[in-house]
Amino acid sequence: MPVSAAHPALLVLADGTSYKGWSFGATGTAIGEVVFNTAMTGYQEVTTDPSYCGQIVIFTYPELGNTGVNLEDEESGHPQIRGAIARNICHRPSNWRATESFPDYLKKYNIPGIYGIDTRALTRKIRASGAMNGGISTEILDPAELLKKVQSAPSMAGLNLVREVTTREVYEWSEPTENRWEFRPVLEGNDSEPLTVVAIDFGIKRNILKRLASYGCRVIVVPADTPPEEIVKLNPDGIFLSNGPGDPAVVREGIETTKALLERQQPIFGICMGHQILGLALGAQTFKLKFGHRGLNHPAGLQRQVEITSQNHGFAIDPDTLDADVEITHFNLNDHTVAGLRHKSLPFFSVQYHPEASPGPHDADYLFEKFVQDMQSRKAHQPN
Repeated sequence: MPVSAAHPALLVLADGTSYKGWSFGATGTAIGEVVFNTAMTGYQEVTTDPSYCGQIVIFTYPELGNTGVNLEDEESGHPQIRGAIARNICHRPSNWRATESFPDYLKKYNIPGIYGIDTRALTRKIRASGAMNGGISTEILDPAELLKKVQSAPSMAGLNLVREVTTREVYEWSEPTENRWEFRPVLEGNDSEPLTVVAIDFGIKRNILKRLASYGCRVIVVPADTPPEEIVKLNPDGIFLSNGPGDPAVVREGIETTKALLERQQPIFGICMGHQILGLALGAQTFKLKFGHRGLNHPAGLQRQVEITSQNHGFAIDPDTLDADVEITHFNLNDHTVAGLRHKSLPFFSVQYHPEASPGPHDADYLFEKFVQDMQSRKAHQPN
């Protein structure tokens, strides 16, 4: 679409900084926390990841939408972001899987975007000042007026967004054979009866479910507020704590449920918010990062072993609050924040990053195998 045919749009940050650009996607006004993602690929996965609920995402890669949108790459049933910020936008995608353009996709779900912005300069602004609320509008083009709406919006700290994205009912994950990923393991010695994993949904990505299923697990997904006694009735071999949006410290129902499940000493695996929920249940505290980690090439490791990881989070565990029974297994090597932990004697572990890699590298996929092996080991030692 030529700029002459585009509708003007305005971006205003909570500190009063404003940027003029052009509209794509839906018209209207969107308010949310402005964060940046440095990945060169995966804009559709980012857009549909429930962990981005409540956020306006700056895509630092200068071209957005070149491969369009397709049904296979969705991480949930619809877009989760509040808005999108881009340098250049493609209205005529070229990809054999594409079913529609990215601007048309956002328009269908009433999500506004702004392009023509120097996204790398804007990212440097967020890095220096920290993530903050902002607004995109095609109808309010007066910066002072839009700023009032932005400043009246709640901060991400203390915000429970899990309730907006969690499933409303229990369901068993199933995937048609023709849609399964080619990237899948072959495990020797699997039980003829599949291991049952109960996944507590704080905003789970579909590719996590695909990875658990590819390891031969039967996966039952439950709402975030499911009582522990209801989870126990499902007779799980292991518990999975999913990713999700917002401040983990206020997801009290998830923390209390996890505390109760710890007493059963069953294998527990957490990713992203699930990592934070596990840490909180084990007695640790979390804090908000200045601008968070969102991208595909974050190094994480310990003792000279490094994984290149996909990350998407704005909070972290305070290492000084960890109990003596819990040890750190990974640090984010960019800023030395906690990126992984495990209990020293019980089968509980978690990582702050995304080993399911959607999008991203597969360096950490072994963690799913570890979870399966923990469940197999416990099952083998249980009395008949």
